[in-house]
Amino acid sequence: MREIRVGFLQQHNVEDSKTNMLRLAEGIEDLAKRGAQLIILQELHNSLYFCQVEDVNNFDLAEPIPGPSTNFYGELARQFGVVIVTSLFEKRAAGLYHNTAVVIEKDGTIAGKYRKMHIPDDPAYYEKFYFTPGDLGFKPIQTSLGKLGILVCWDQWYPEAARLMALQGAEILIYPTAIGYALYDTKEEQERQRMAWTSVMRGHAVANGLPVIAVNRVGFEPDPSNQTGGIQFWGSSFIAGPQGELHYQASKEEEESVIIDIDLDHCEEVRRWWPFLRDRRIENYGDITKRFID
Repeated sequence: MREIRVGFLQQHNVEDSKTNMLRLAEGIEDLAKRGAQLIILQELHNSLYFCQVEDVNNFDLAEPIPGPSTNFYGELARQFGVVIVTSLFEKRAAGLYHNTAVVIEKDGTIAGKYRKMHIPDDPAYYEKFYFTPGDLGFKPIQTSLGKLGILVCWDQWYPEAARLMALQGAEILIYPTAIGYALYDTKEEQERQRMAWTSVMRGHAVANGLPVIAVNRVGFEPDPSNQTGGIQFWGSSFIAGPQGELHYQASKEEEESVIIDIDLDHCEEVRRWWPFLRDRRIENYGDITKRFID
């Protein structure tokens, strides 16, 4: 059996980035001491979710890669011998920024990075103001634990992204995330949205015969502009198996530090039972690259 012990941290954030990073460091140390080999952090974990407003001063939060944060998490990875999936606000050049996931190998080096491809622009999620769409493609990152298909938040709604990762040999699909409720929605609508979020990613697991891990933040963060009621991040981080089965789903309100064992050999079994990749009619999919088929 080829098994990976996966840990994740579902946390709330505060305004002070140093506090957030120190809390994450404590959580990483704890997970490592409990036996985690792969540790996954939530989207933009160093700060509050600053995209609730369009404010040029927020670009001061960005940093180069490599840079201070990759050094910080790299030292933790090296010290504890773990692979860490981080999510950073990348300053690539003056006026050019990305929402970038960086995978740190257990020796502290950068195994690879993924720049978020799908960028939302909705009330309280003004990401197009900050992030240039990624230009690295949908390419899995090779690590000592296997090939990781890293995607970020809004990417999770797109089956094309998951499929392209799977077709290039990804062994796990991983989604650092920051998503929550609009407080003006009814409780029923809020729950429909949360369930849709879980369901679509479980569908990616089934369609591709791969485990899926989504790590979301939790807690309330106010809107600095007061134009909306802020975001109640809904947590609910989860790990699903290759048939969409839920191995674990975290609380909607509470912080959690979780370890789950994932059997990668089981994916081979599932793909033999359900050979979806075999039966794809690739010669008939050309129109998928069109915006709309009139």
